[in-house]
Amino acid sequence: MIMEQKNIRQLSLPELEAYFIEIGDKKFRAKQVYEWIWQKHAHSFDDMTNLSKQLRTQLGEHFTLPALGVDATQFSNDGTIKSRFKTVDGHLVEGVLIPTDERKTACVSSQVGCSLSCKFCATGYMDRKRNLHYDEIYDQVVMINEQSERSFGKKLSNIVFMGMGEPLLNYNNVLKAIERISAEDGLGMSPRRITVSTAGVAKMIKKLGDDEVRFKLALSLHAANDKKRNEIMPINESNNIKALVEALNYFYKKTGSEITLEYILFQNFNDSIEDAEELVKVFRQIPADLVNLIEYNTIDAFQFTKPDEDTVQAFMNHLEKRGVNARLRRSRGKDIDAACGQLANKAGQD
Repeated sequence: MIMEQKNIRQLSLPELEAYFIEIGDKKFRAKQVYEWIWQKHAHSFDDMTNLSKQLRTQLGEHFTLPALGVDATQFSNDGTIKSRFKTVDGHLVEGVLIPTDERKTACVSSQVGCSLSCKFCATGYMDRKRNLHYDEIYDQVVMINEQSERSFGKKLSNIVFMGMGEPLLNYNNVLKAIERISAEDGLGMSPRRITVSTAGVAKMIKKLGDDEVRFKLALSLHAANDKKRNEIMPINESNNIKALVEALNYFYKKTGSEITLEYILFQNFNDSIEDAEELVKVFRQIPADLVNLIEYNTIDAFQFTKPDEDTVQAFMNHLEKRGVNARLRRSRGKDIDAACGQLANKAGQD
């Protein structure tokens, strides 16, 4: 039987069953192979030791089993671990393990590079080479989970899509990856422990609502009026705050899933009490649970700095006084360029 080689991980269980029936083998072989792929994380057909050598050879003739590899690893003084992963076609993407006492979080990438050009984000200065396939996203989670077990003796508790790329511009692969991550015959992680962060693609936020997703959503707001947001996030020109407010309300009405607003503080740009009040007004239009205030991490191409502690505290106090649930997120992994906004493959841009 002659067939074009296809990535075996792109086949569903019923498609695998049909393949085994077609070659005159038992249907249950599909479940064995599926377990090797998604639960035992086999990186080659030779790893599938409960299959005959002849069948493993046959699978290798008919299919490919591409897997992400770890190209380099860096360890931060605060325990954060950054990995540079290499795809089978030679692209590099980064993922981060962020450990705290309460949780072990994987920050994963969804694209090779990014097309959105947010001024404060190192990835935004790279070209977008391609979307990551869902199995490549899944591989990041598997390998970061293995790091967590090795280094801390604990499995991942959370996953955030806050690495390289805009997840909603790789919509189908991101949703399929989450389906595999949360499936019982995958990693079995609750979607409630997964957060997808977007720079704000209103049409796709509504599509998340239509698809009734169960994971959490974070909007990278970073400025609470269109003039300022346009300056640092060009996507705002076609997805302004009013459109995003409408989309987030639609999303919540359809899903009831938790929404967080992300807000990086930049000195003398969006850190005044007036800025805080504008943020309060946006927050009140959205069924958001939380505002995450984020410490800005410097990158070479963007000349903003972070505000002093007094300014940050005054901003935070104003939000709390006005009834906004706000939290200050301290950055982790700054010494290895693993903090929010710093992922850019510095050691090996392709």
